[in-house]
Amino acid sequence: MTGLPKMPLLPPILLGLLLLGSSCASLSQPRPPAYADAVAAARTPSAGKAITAAGPALADDAGLEDFLRYAALRNPGLRASWELWLAAVERIVQAEALPDPQISYGYYFESVETFTGPQQQRLRGAQTFPWLEKLVLRGDIAARAAEAARLRFEARKLRLFEEVTQAWAEYFYLSRAIAVTRENVNLLRDWEVLIRARYRVATGSYHDLINAQVEQGKLDDRLRTLEDLRVPTIARLNDVLGRESRVPIVAPTALPHFEVAFNDEELLARLGGSNPELGALEAAVEEQGHRVDLAWREYFPDVTIGVEWIETGRPAGQDVPDAGQDPVIGLVSMNLPVWWQKYSAGVREAEARHRAARKQRVERERNLTTELQFALYGFRDAERKTDLFGNALVPKAKEALAANYSAYEAGRADFLDLLQAQRLFLEFGLSYERARTDRLERCAEIEKLIGESVLQLTPTEAPR
Repeated sequence: MTGLPKMPLLPPILLGLLLLGSSCASLSQPRPPAYADAVAAARTPSAGKAITAAGPALADDAGLEDFLRYAALRNPGLRASWELWLAAVERIVQAEALPDPQISYGYYFESVETFTGPQQQRLRGAQTFPWLEKLVLRGDIAARAAEAARLRFEARKLRLFEEVTQAWAEYFYLSRAIAVTRENVNLLRDWEVLIRARYRVATGSYHDLINAQVEQGKLDDRLRTLEDLRVPTIARLNDVLGRESRVPIVAPTALPHFEVAFNDEELLARLGGSNPELGALEAAVEEQGHRVDLAWREYFPDVTIGVEWIETGRPAGQDVPDAGQDPVIGLVSMNLPVWWQKYSAGVREAEARHRAARKQRVERERNLTTELQFALYGFRDAERKTDLFGNALVPKAKEALAANYSAYEAGRADFLDLLQAQRLFLEFGLSYERARTDRLERCAEIEKLIGESVLQLTPTEAPR
């Protein structure tokens, strides 16, 4: 056995060139068109800032837009969706890269004697090159997966905005319901005082007093129920904002005034092209299509190219041609894809997944179309009721209540008629608040479904 001699420069140079060529081949592979856009969108400073920035605290007079902005900055679910998008983008480079080069080293514990001298050690380097477009297809698959992740992030953002709008609007409705109910409770208390005073001087009836007290008790219970609902309503709003449930929030005092100008048929037609959830499913269809192409290419072999160097010493006491010359051997090998049943099964699997992805998109588009139709119906219904109660029934109920009260004071009406007028005034007032709250919530749902804004917010309208 001999010690390790000094290695000549030629073998390391050859191996270095091999590795450099492998790296260049990897970098020169054509990248899918979506790669540059995906990287630019995901890595832009504004995109990262939009998710990671802490943002200002909510002021007591914050409006709906402030709550939406706060939720976009703080909601952990939206942040998680954004991180998954970033992770998917980083998969593109990994999918396009060549396999790692292989280097092997062998040392002869006992020299192998040959005609030109004893062989003492050997060094081999090899690089595998996938067949033809395999790397390109893998990059395309990763790019479509990244696009799907981006669109799922957009869908999650729209869903979050809908959740914030609904939670904020429900908190507004609760505050208005409490105010309207309390107004009616105070009204009944004033009536009870009046009836009690008239009863003492024998101008009022005990029956009227009992009816007033019973109705007041019912409204007191209703008011307490509404006030107890504050805690879970605030907790729900804090949850979508990404805050602790007990953080206090000042109740909204007015809804934002907004105008909408859209045609139902136009929105239904735009749904397929603008909904990000459908876009993500379409990207999944394209991804599965590329997987079918890749499965077909598994029938072809991958090629491995390498070089091997063997250190050879000089033969003792002999003078032969090429004595002590180190042989350098070029290597080419390939795998043999002979198990065709396996590759055929892979193609059939990829094709089945491709068909399934197309069917899933078709089914989801039908589901979303139905949801949009119900949302449009809900918006039109809420808009009609807002106009009906706000401009007709609530003012009429208020006039009827005042007329019945005047008639009761003059002894021309029964107290039950006055109570009925009060009940209508209460229910119409609550129905008006419910209708305009529903109008805002349905608009948020429509925006989530079509993936575009339909609201033109203006300064808040004054509460009625």
